[in-house]
Amino acid sequence: MKSKIHRKFLIFILLTSILLSGCGGVWLFLDRFSDLTPFPKTENESPLESTPAPTMAMEIRGDLESIQTGFSSVYEQMVPSVVNIQAVQVLKGGPGMEDGDFSFPFLFPPGRDGEFRRSGLGSGFIWDQNGHIVTNNHVVRNADQIKVTFHDGTSVEGEVIGSDKDSDLAVIKVDYPRNLLHPVCVADSTEVRVGQLVAAIGNPFGLEGTMTVGIVSALGRSLPIQPKTRDGSSYTIPDVIQTDAPINPGNSGGVLVDMDACLIGVTTAIESSSGVNAGVGFVVPSVIVQRIVPDLIKEGAYQHPWIGISGMTLASDIAEEMGLDRDQHGVLVVDVVPDSPAEKAGLIGSDQLAEIDGQEIRLGGDVIVEVDDEPIRDFEDLTAYLARNTSSGQDIELKVLREGKEISLNLTLGVRPTASNLQPQISQSEKGAWLGIYGISLNPDIAEAMELSSNQSGLLIQQVITDSPADRAGLRGSYKSVEINGQKILVGGDVILQMNGNQVGNMKDLQAEINRHKPGDDVSLSVLREGESITVDVRLTARP
Repeated sequence: MKSKIHRKFLIFILLTSILLSGCGGVWLFLDRFSDLTPFPKTENESPLESTPAPTMAMEIRGDLESIQTGFSSVYEQMVPSVVNIQAVQVLKGGPGMEDGDFSFPFLFPPGRDGEFRRSGLGSGFIWDQNGHIVTNNHVVRNADQIKVTFHDGTSVEGEVIGSDKDSDLAVIKVDYPRNLLHPVCVADSTEVRVGQLVAAIGNPFGLEGTMTVGIVSALGRSLPIQPKTRDGSSYTIPDVIQTDAPINPGNSGGVLVDMDACLIGVTTAIESSSGVNAGVGFVVPSVIVQRIVPDLIKEGAYQHPWIGISGMTLASDIAEEMGLDRDQHGVLVVDVVPDSPAEKAGLIGSDQLAEIDGQEIRLGGDVIVEVDDEPIRDFEDLTAYLARNTSSGQDIELKVLREGKEISLNLTLGVRPTASNLQPQISQSEKGAWLGIYGISLNPDIAEAMELSSNQSGLLIQQVITDSPADRAGLRGSYKSVEINGQKILVGGDVILQMNGNQVGNMKDLQAEINRHKPGDDVSLSVLREGESITVDVRLTARP
């Protein structure tokens, strides 16, 4: 058994070598194995004993060819379902009209009408034989013209008929013969396992029909989408799959498939300091795609189920502070949105201030431990359950801990409001210069998780608001979830050390510095990015 496992591991190493280094060197390695011969037989050996066994090279070669054949079969089955998408945005104000949309990186000279056209490339895939193409919302957002190119080279005009920012999904409708459309096979992404072989197919840099391969690196990631309230809470795409299959600009909206050539997710984002593949790609899972796409086709939009709370994973030190067992799991309710399903159901938020690890935290609210008898260990469990299994208007049963006692509450899910619906009104006195980030103070545990000195101080950026001054300046939010003292925290973003030479250690420090300025002022930020000190210049704007 051990030799079989060892052989399969060696096969995987060889396959990886082929992908990274080219086939020549690997086959030279195999040829060296083929030169090996069995030990000479002794005089006492029987004819049966002297029968040559297959060499290791022969076994490896056979299995490797089987894997290669499998990947070739995946490509042949799936590539007719993958399309190239070109999205064009017409800019009437000229090249100075930048909106921070990474979907449109190429700017073409103005036409006779003085209009500039900015073009971006992405991928998509055929959903059904009615001409519906699925892609990422950010690929076609703000597009005035869309061209869809099929695997056979045929190009047609497309129209966006449905989109959803909160899942970064969109549906394009094309007029194309039904018999020439090859819909994808869809797998159940809840059955995917870490280490599973996968393939990504799309159009990186406009190179149509490109396949890359890798494994599932992690499951259950959360991708922040947009700010929900001014306190920094945000909506996320839950259940996201992480893969090391190379994903590059142009792959957005493409497919990640299993070895049965069935869709397990939509390639959506990467984490990279260079803007190209660094082995960390993020994929919207098929279980969410299957729930959302039919509504985008039918209604043009998707109504996300909504409870109406902001909360956090119950960490062991927070549980202890609340008089609960240190190993108690759940989601602590911090705030309850007025007139939300949560308020109507009677959920209670936190109103007790406590200092834990140098940070002021509100405690004392309800702790959600189950939804419909499904255990809830952390905030990701809660959002994933709602996304996978529920719809707006559906009744659910919550089990919560209130002052240490378990009670049940019935709640009818509402429709998630848009960010603008939830944005509180800002008085004239509050309007001023704005940077557009949310962050948390570095403490020794967070610093060490980011491989920084434990005494490093600063403000770790958790989220950068789309099209904000911070976004335009290229500041980076956090993306990697780590567990610190039992609480999941996003790390990996830029760490702000100073603004115009003045120390920044928390959001209060940052806001105090911003308040010294007015919209239109330029400021200089000292930032730690992946352990390196850099300077980022930002032009502040008025708060929207």
